[in-house]
Amino acid sequence: MIVEYIRYKLHPTDTASIEQAAAGFEAAYRIACASLDISPHCLSYELSRCVEEADHYVLRIEWDSAEGHMSGFRRAPEFAPFLAAIKPYIDQIAEMRHYAPVRIGSGAHAKDGAPG
Repeated sequence: MIVEYIRYKLHPTDTASIEQAAAGFEAAYRIACASLDISPHCLSYELSRCVEEADHYVLRIEWDSAEGHMSGFRRAPEFAPFLAAIKPYIDQIAEMRHYAPVRIGSGAHAKDGAPG
């Protein structure tokens, strides 16, 4: 298993407040997540909004593997609707990386033999 983190910094326009931009962003991800729900490579996901800076979000996706994400999901039919939903926000990605869990922390992954 690998974890993908995608950090967004929304750029509200002159005609849209940060709350309007956030509402549009969240609506786009409600649509996009339907593709994650049906992908056999996506194990779980969570979208979080920053409390201190309301224009920052982090999407955390657990994939079965980097190959499952990059080759399996991105080459599957469900990727096209996912990409279409989030396309207006791609230029607002501050970071997109894959991470391998280590055995430090609480919860199942700290005890389940994850590499580390």
